[in-house]
Amino acid sequence: MHTISVTQQVTTGKAEAMQHATRMHPLRSGRRELARQSLAGFTLIELMIVVAITAILAAIAIPAYQKQIMQSRRTSAKTALLDVASREEKYFATSNYYPATLSSVGYANVTAGVMQVPNNTNEDYYSVGIVVTAAAGTTPASFIATAIPAGTQKNDSCGTYTITDLGVQSASGTTSGNGSGCW
Repeated sequence: MHTISVTQQVTTGKAEAMQHATRMHPLRSGRRELARQSLAGFTLIELMIVVAITAILAAIAIPAYQKQIMQSRRTSAKTALLDVASREEKYFATSNYYPATLSSVGYANVTAGVMQVPNNTNEDYYSVGIVVTAAAGTTPASFIATAIPAGTQKNDSCGTYTITDLGVQSASGTTSGNGSGCW
């Protein structure tokens, strides 16, 4: 009988141990609950770190983006000036004089002697015009095409672009020294 009771106790003990192992221990369930609570959201410090990093990135990215936009608008102005010079030279090759108006060389949307660049958007960034000097004696006439910044482009460091009939390119009114990096 002594043998049976020990066996029953061992068997009963194993069953209780199994039940105990499958039940949640109060300390373990408390840890799991704390772990769930810590995964529920962000702390204020974590949120402030993210805001600070975002502000630093924005402080670097926004001026760089604006600089790139200004440079792309400069390219539009320079392209327009080179096109004006090309059309003036083409006209001069057939007529032996430079026309004084942009509409004479085939430009549409010319108002008060200037065209806006770019002319296909709502906001214009440069006003392109041309000045032709009269011929003196046997010297043929010459021209100077100018792109003057307008609107938000007035804040650009390169200022006004010019090109002459001889192909001399310059930037005047610059805030970046002599304007050598503008063309």
